[in-house]
Amino acid sequence: MVNDTIAAISTSLGVGAISIVRISGKDAIRIANSVFKGKNLEEVDSHTINYGHIVDGEEVIDEVLVSVMKSPRTFTTEDVVEINCHGGIATTKKVLELLLLNGCRLAEAGEFTKRAFLNGRIDLVEAESVMDLINSKTDKARKVSINQLGGKISGTIRNFRQDLLELLASIEVNIDYPEYEDIEVITNEKLCSKVKDIKERLNEIVTLSENGRIVVDGIKTVIIGRPNVGKSSILNRMLDYDKAIVTDIEGTTRDIIEGDINVDGILLHLVDTAGIRNTSDTVEKVGVDRSLKELDEADLVVLVLNNNEELNDYDYQLLEKIKDKTAIVAINKCDLDNKLDKNSINNQNIVEINTVDLDGIVALKDKIKELFNLEELDKGDYNYLSNVRQITLAKTALNVLQEVEEGLKRDDPVDLIGIDIKRIWEILGEIIGENYSDELIDQLFSQFCLGK
Repeated sequence: MVNDTIAAISTSLGVGAISIVRISGKDAIRIANSVFKGKNLEEVDSHTINYGHIVDGEEVIDEVLVSVMKSPRTFTTEDVVEINCHGGIATTKKVLELLLLNGCRLAEAGEFTKRAFLNGRIDLVEAESVMDLINSKTDKARKVSINQLGGKISGTIRNFRQDLLELLASIEVNIDYPEYEDIEVITNEKLCSKVKDIKERLNEIVTLSENGRIVVDGIKTVIIGRPNVGKSSILNRMLDYDKAIVTDIEGTTRDIIEGDINVDGILLHLVDTAGIRNTSDTVEKVGVDRSLKELDEADLVVLVLNNNEELNDYDYQLLEKIKDKTAIVAINKCDLDNKLDKNSINNQNIVEINTVDLDGIVALKDKIKELFNLEELDKGDYNYLSNVRQITLAKTALNVLQEVEEGLKRDDPVDLIGIDIKRIWEILGEIIGENYSDELIDQLFSQFCLGK
C-alpha cells in the first residue's frame, strides 16, 4: 500500500473560495497530468504553480491552479500534486473522482502524515503535533503544537537518548575491555551521578508537561450540585449567553449541557449537570446518573452550594465524593441572606459568588487560574510533551531510572544496570517513534482527518 499513489480532499467540504485535492506517490504527477489541460505537468519545474483546467474528456470540470512538488522536497518526501479548485462540494468531489478513476487510491485518514513519518520526514511527536495544530482552539495550544512541529521537544528527547547511549558505551567498554588503561573506569558512584542528572532533567520535563497538557487538552470542568442551587445560571454567566434553561422548578436540567470558554488562553470545557437527588422520574434519574459519571471524568469539579439554605444530606454526600478530586466549592447566591455554615465544609478552595452581578463569578475564575497555575503557564517556552501517550512513556522511563538508582545503591552488577539503561533508551525512542509497533502507528494515524 505504501507504493500506491493516494489522493484526498485536504480542505473542509463546503462552500468556499477554494478547495484543495492532494495527491502523493510515484505516479502523482502522471495521474494529475492525465486530467489536466494546460502545460505538461511532467515537464514543469518542481515547486511551481500551473494554470489550467481539469477535464473529463471534452468536458471542463473546473478552472484550477496546480502545484507540482517533486520528491524528495515535499511533506511526504514523495511526488506531491495539489489541485486548487473553486470551493464547492460537487466540483471538488468530481475532481477527486477523476483522479481515482485514473489510478489514485483514496487516502486513509492521516495517511499523508503517516507517509511523512514512515519516510523519515518527521518523527512521531512532530506527526502528532500536526493534528494538535489543526485542532488548536487557543493561541497557547497553537504555540505548543508549532513548537513540537519545529522539533524542539524531539531534540530534547534525542539529547536524553544520546546521554544514555554514551553511558551504555562506557559500561560496555568497561565490561569487554577491562585491561585497557586509557579508558575511563565506570564506578557505581560515577554512574549514580550521571543517572541522577538525567533523572532530574527528565523529571522537570514531565512536570512541565503534566501542567502544560491542559494547554492542549483544556480543562474539563464539571458543575455539580443538588437541584436549584444555580448551576445552570453559573454556566450561562460564564459563557456570557443563556445556553441552559433556568427556572425555579427542580429537575429542569435533565441532561448534560456543555460549552467552552477561554480563560487566560486555556480552554475550559464547561459541563452543566442535572441536579443530584433521589428521584422517581425515569428521565431525571438518567440525568443524575450521567452527572455522577461526568464527575468521575472531570479535571476540575465545581460543587455549587446555596448560601441561602443550610447544608443537607445531598450536599454532604457530594462533598464526600469530591474530596479526592481537584475541586472548588462555589457558594452561590451570596447576594441573599446567609444560612450556610462555611465552617462545616471540609475544602480549602471555597469561593463566594452570585450570578446577579456582572462580576459575580470573578472569584470563581480567579480560583481556577490559581489552582491550575494558568499565569505561570504563559511564561514557559512551551517545550512540553503534549499528550497522554508521550507523558506516560516519559513517566515509565523515570520509573526505570529510579530502579537504576536503587540498583546502584545495592551495588548491583554493572551489566544488569546496563540492561535497564538500554530499556530507558528504548522507551524514550518510542516517544519520537525511533521504535514502534505497526498497531500503534495504524491506531494513531487513524485519528487524523482525511486528507492530512
